Amino acid sequence: MSSRTNHFPAPEFINKQLIFEELMQRLQNEKILAIDTEANSLFAYREQVCLIQISTDSADYIIDPLPLVDLAPLGRIFKNSDIEKVFHASEYDILIMYDDFKFEFRNLFDTMLAAQILGREKLGLDTLMEEIVGIKVNKKYQRADWGKRPLSDDMLQYAQMDTHHLIKIRQVLAAELEEQGFTSIASEDFKRACQVHRQPKEENIASCWRINGARKLSPQKAAVLARLCEYREDVAKKRDLPVFKVLSAKTLLLLAEESPTSVKQLLSLNIPGGKAIQRHAEGLVDAIQNGMASKPELPPRKKRLDDSYLAREKALRDWRKITARKMNVNSAVVLPREIMYSLISSNPKNRSELALVLKEVPWRLERFGDDILSILLNIS
Repeated sequence: MSSRTNHFPAPEFINKQLIFEELMQRLQNEKILAIDTEANSLFAYREQVCLIQISTDSADYIIDPLPLVDLAPLGRIFKNSDIEKVFHASEYDILIMYDDFKFEFRNLFDTMLAAQILGREKLGLDTLMEEIVGIKVNKKYQRADWGKRPLSDDMLQYAQMDTHHLIKIRQVLAAELEEQGFTSIASEDFKRACQVHRQPKEENIASCWRINGARKLSPQKAAVLARLCEYREDVAKKRDLPVFKVLSAKTLLLLAEESPTSVKQLLSLNIPGGKAIQRHAEGLVDAIQNGMASKPELPPRKKRLDDSYLAREKALRDWRKITARKMNVNSAVVLPREIMYSLISSNPKNRSELALVLKEVPWRLERFGDDILSILLNIS
């Protein structure tokens, strides 16, 4: 254990159910909490929340959810509209906490979204920490295995730093939003951030087609790649490893291109992977042979877009870019990408139809509604 270099007290580490419940009782009286999580995505087949950091104006807490039997009291705090929850880049934290605990959030402030709305070029927490608090962050434990126990004092200090100054950063950014007249637009983006887990999931396509270069393969070799991906998935699941730690996507693609049908052929190839290829040689050859004997695989067809759709897309993208430049903000501040594409797909014909598409972003409806409707009607 190393000595602490901070000028503030060590965090309170919570890994007992009774102490956790006592903390939840105290936190119910807070008006603002800074929140962050640490997960083991680089070390496990299915990532898991391994720490939940919480800071108030006066104290820092690190909750170890792994030994706790009931985290429901924390879920009630997160859903309490009277308590503001401050995150930096909340999307990942909200998604993983929903997956693990079904936590939902109300009353959120996201310092990354705020920085983006304000037109800051660099949005990382380390940048905001240095600019606003004057502290340079040590990234030593950025890729640590947070699922291991015990955690060192240095690791706990690293985790503490992610929330200790977050409320102060929030106050500075909130003042800037107010000064620039962006408080309303920020509020609706924060509300939308709370609902990220309810947004439509990405189209479910076979993992082989997510590998860069897969669509250039012949249909038969694409079938080989599909079997190789299935083999890698099975191994990762059995060994509780992320798939990339079994074999890289690049290695699988090269194996599919070469399609060696014997261990001797496989080991004679100059393919990156070294010991991993040797370790999995028999399984890889079996997968390749199965792929060669399988029905050829064709890539999923992309939906053909008609000319009017493409015209709406270009017109709205151009308008969004020009408007963002005038406002000196990121294009997503003018119109979030997913909402822009909802407009392109639904093609509203009047104000009431437009209001239905923009119901989650009333500030944008009020500010840009007439412009958007005019663009769409001119194309139609």
